[in-house]
Amino acid sequence: MDAKTIKTGKLFSRGKVVIIACDHGEFDGPIPGMVDFSETVSKINKEVDGILMSPGMVRHTGDYFTTRGAPLIIGRLNWNTVYCFHWNYRESPSVEAFSPEEAAFLGVEVALVSLTLKTGDEERDARNVGIFRKTVAECHRIGMPVIGEYFPADSDNLSPEEMRQQIKIGCRISAELGADMIKTFHTHKFSEVAAGCPAPIFALGAAKLPTQIEALELARKEIYEGAKGVVFGRNALQVANPANFQSALCDVVRNGIPPEEALKKYRLKD
Repeated sequence: MDAKTIKTGKLFSRGKVVIIACDHGEFDGPIPGMVDFSETVSKINKEVDGILMSPGMVRHTGDYFTTRGAPLIIGRLNWNTVYCFHWNYRESPSVEAFSPEEAAFLGVEVALVSLTLKTGDEERDARNVGIFRKTVAECHRIGMPVIGEYFPADSDNLSPEEMRQQIKIGCRISAELGADMIKTFHTHKFSEVAAGCPAPIFALGAAKLPTQIEALELARKEIYEGAKGVVFGRNALQVANPANFQSALCDVVRNGIPPEEALKKYRLKD
């Protein structure tokens, strides 16, 4: 069994996958719930399967990942202006931020490589594909599995139907280009997105929801409609008790318990 298969199997070892994203600082700088990075990571429940972060931040996590049973380190390898909403960027070019070899040296076990298309410039789209494909191939060469993230350009201004169509096509393209798993937005008719993609899809929590019950309900809906896991960031960290909320999230995603029951079981208050 090769290294990529072993690491992928470890990610899925408890069935449906729960990943906590704390890579926001790579685009937003310090935001609430993620100001002190070491403190942020220390509050992440080790019941989760993976933690998404910049490889450059691994050295700021203290001893968290040295203990037995720690989640996998998932490292974001490329950088794109599509995430810099605060600067109003629109063109969405991608660049390599970390090579797979450097990321592996820093402790990354699973790579995340993003792809943005329909930027308004065909040559830019082609360059984004070239970076995506090259990085995926380099990851596979060293036995590192890849989560391909499809993130549409100008996503805030897409209609629900435009968003669904872009996600549906983008996920399939990402899988065709070699991604082992996919991270993307939940859309309406999400079951069609999942059905059209041969790679397992992890659905986002996206923007912070007003209440914890709404976040748990979103996770349940994503799994019901075909997602094989979830990736929650703000909704799992910008809460009063991150560890308890993440236990509830794991229970909803893996065991299918109703969000209301999880809220009571883990003593969460909206």
